[in-house]
Amino acid sequence: MHSTLVKDWMKDLVVFVKSDATVTEGLSIMRHRYMDSLIVEKDATNPEYGIVTAIDISDKIVAQGRNPATTKISEIMVSPLITVSPSMPIEECAALMHERKIHHLPVADDKGKVIGLISASDFLVVAEGMGTNFKERSLH
Repeated sequence: MHSTLVKDWMKDLVVFVKSDATVTEGLSIMRHRYMDSLIVEKDATNPEYGIVTAIDISDKIVAQGRNPATTKISEIMVSPLITVSPSMPIEECAALMHERKIHHLPVADDKGKVIGLISASDFLVVAEGMGTNFKERSLH
């Protein structure tokens, strides 16, 4: 099988949110940017990047009946991040997602800066490409 790399499939649009923002503020960013995840910025109280996903909102806000207007992003984010390299083979990335039971993986450069994101939904296009031996990539 033809192998491709994470950089061939990742989205290079990364949307950030401050750790002290409310979940309501994060939701507004997500809706307006059509994103299902946000990277939480590093700051003095949050020395590592974090991530908040639609699943976190469902599990930690809706299912628990918490008020998103008074809950801070820092209270529901996952941190520190598990990241992948842009040069990682896409099959290894999918295996890591499966093994860790996660749906979003930030892509970091060799200095640790988040430069992209790959999510489980991106693998729909990868799987389609696998079916054509990566000859057709019109959906990307």
